[in-house]
Amino acid sequence: MSARTKARKRALDMLYSADMRQVDVEQVLVAEAERAVSEPDRAASWLYAREIVDGIVDHRYEIDELIETHSHGWTLDRMPAVDRALVRIGVWEIVFNDAVPDAVAISEAVEAATVLSTDDSAGFVNGLLAAISNAKG
Repeated sequence: MSARTKARKRALDMLYSADMRQVDVEQVLVAEAERAVSEPDRAASWLYAREIVDGIVDHRYEIDELIETHSHGWTLDRMPAVDRALVRIGVWEIVFNDAVPDAVAISEAVEAATVLSTDDSAGFVNGLLAAISNAKG
């Protein structure tokens, strides 16, 4: 598993944890930063995970608006929490991170949805992120 894939998983864990515990993502980020200091072997994935989460926090309204606009009948509240976190990561990478090709961001999110979420999640995540990527033009 690549360092970026591990970082996406760490970012997913932080976003999901904050969502389930109903706390600010920043609070989870602080706790994870303290943990990262004590685990230097995870430093490579920590830096990108933090970049993802910081980016989502900084652009939360734009990201959520894009998701709501392109999800056709699915509000953020109606989505499984894992899917919600995955699409936020995917949208951030597609719209705000030029270093990651859109196809890679979509593929990584779909793979994670296949492993971690419902039977229908991979198709939903794929369609939603592809629509956002296409709309970005």
